[in-house]
Amino acid sequence: MELIFNKILKEELMIKEIQEVLETGVLTSKELVMYYLYRIAKYDQSGSKLNSILEINPDAIFIAEGLDHERKTKGARGPLHGIPVLLKDNIETKDKMHTSAGTLALENHLSTKDAFLVEKLRKAGAVIIGKTNMTELANGMSTTMWAGYSSRGGQTLNPYGPGEFFVGGSSSGSAVAVAANLTVLSLGTETDASILSPATQNSVVGIKPTVGLISRGGIIPFTYTQDTPGPIARTVTDAAILLGALTSVDQFDPATYKSEGISYQDYTSFLDSEGLDGARIGVFNNATEDYYRDSGEYDENLFNNAIQTIRCKGAEVVEQIDIPSFHREWSWGVPIYEIKHALGNYLSQLPSYLPVHMDTELIEFNTRNEEKTLKYGQNMLEYRQGLPHNTLANPGYLNAKLEDLYFSQEQGIDYALKKYNLDAILFPSYIGSTICAKAGYPSIAVPAGYMENGRPFGITFAGGAFSEGILIKLAYSFEQSTKYRKPPLFN
Repeated sequence: MELIFNKILKEELMIKEIQEVLETGVLTSKELVMYYLYRIAKYDQSGSKLNSILEINPDAIFIAEGLDHERKTKGARGPLHGIPVLLKDNIETKDKMHTSAGTLALENHLSTKDAFLVEKLRKAGAVIIGKTNMTELANGMSTTMWAGYSSRGGQTLNPYGPGEFFVGGSSSGSAVAVAANLTVLSLGTETDASILSPATQNSVVGIKPTVGLISRGGIIPFTYTQDTPGPIARTVTDAAILLGALTSVDQFDPATYKSEGISYQDYTSFLDSEGLDGARIGVFNNATEDYYRDSGEYDENLFNNAIQTIRCKGAEVVEQIDIPSFHREWSWGVPIYEIKHALGNYLSQLPSYLPVHMDTELIEFNTRNEEKTLKYGQNMLEYRQGLPHNTLANPGYLNAKLEDLYFSQEQGIDYALKKYNLDAILFPSYIGSTICAKAGYPSIAVPAGYMENGRPFGITFAGGAFSEGILIKLAYSFEQSTKYRKPPLFN
C-alpha cells in the first residue's frame, strides 16, 4: 500500500495541488481516499489514537471511483471534484452513515435526507468519507463534560500533544482530523466557539460565517439564533474554496434569505497576499487578564508578534480598542431556552425505531445506560426539564434575545467598527467568540505560532455581517507572511 501513497509528493497537499495531480493522472481520487483511510487507521484508530473519527462512509471508495470516471469522460465539476471531506456528527447524510451528535441514544439513527450543505457538497463532487467525533450534543449535555468527549466516541485528542493539550470544542473531531491530515477538509458547526476554539487549539483555519450565509437545514440544532456550520482547513485558501461551495439561499432556513445577492460562490477572489496593506485593524485584548491568562491558552509574545506582523504588512493598527458590552454578563437565556425547544422538535421527528423522541426519554435512556452514557453526568439536560414548557414565549427568553442583539451589535461589534473606522477586530485566540456569536457575525481563526511547550496558538479576525471576504483577505495576508502552520509529529 505504501507504494500507492508514495505518489503523494508531500504530506499536506492543498486543493489546487491535488487537482493538478488528479488532472495529470499521477493520482486518482480513489487513491487519495485510500490514503486518508490509511492515515485514519494508522493515527486515529491506532497509534496515537486521536479518536477524531466516529464513522467511515463504506461507499467512499466507490464514490471516488465514480468521480474518477466522470473526470475522464466529462471533466471535473470544479475545485472540490474528488476531494475528501469529513462532517461533524450532527450533520445529516442520507447514506449508510449515522447522525448522532455523539449520543449513544442516536447511534443507530439513519437520516432520510441529506443536510442542505451536504447536497451542495455532493453536487460539487466532494467525497464525504466519514463523520467526526464531537462534544456530545454540541456541549449541551453537562457543564463538566470535557471538550471533545462523547459517550459514543470517547475523548478526542489534540495531535500536537495527545492527552496533554486542550483539544477545543465542540467541533473538535473536525479540527483534529484536518490538523492530523486525515482529510483535506472538514465541516464543523458553531453556536459559540465550537469552530474557533478547536481551530486555534489545533493549528488550523476555521471560518465561523455570518449566521445565514450557510443553511442550517439538516443539522441537529443547539439554538435557532446562533447556530451555523463552517469550514475547517489547513490553509485560508482551502477554507475559502469550501466556504464558497456551501453558500446559497435555502427556502427552509429563513436565516439564509438575507444572504441573497450579497454572498459569493467563490471567495478565492479575496485571496490577496498584500491584503493587510492599508487595512485598519483594531486590537482587543482587554479580556486576557483573568481566566484566559491562567488557562494556558494565551501567549503574550506570540500575540504581540502577530500584531507586529500585521503592522509590518502595512496595516494601521489601533491598539486597546473599546467594545462597551464585551465584559457584560451575557444571559444564557437564549441558548438554554432555544436548545430545549429546538432539540425537542428534532427528537420528536425521529423515526419510531429509535429509543428517544423527547428530552425526558433521552434522560431516561442515559440513566438506564449510566455506565456508558454518564461519565460526566447530564446536569444540563436535567436543568432544562425545569424550564417552562413554552420556552419561546417566556419573557426571560424574549428579553435575553433582544438584549443579546442590541449589546452584541449596536453596543458591541458594530460600535467598535464604526467608532474606530475599522476593517476588522483582532482577538487573541477565540476570546471574541461569544460577542460574535450573539451578534451572528463572522470570524476567522488562523494559526499564529506555537508556545514553548509546542502548544498551538491562533488569532481571530472578526467583522460585521457578511464581511467574510474582508476577513479572508486579512487572514490570507497574515498567513502568507508568516507560514506558521506546521504538521504535528507522530511516533
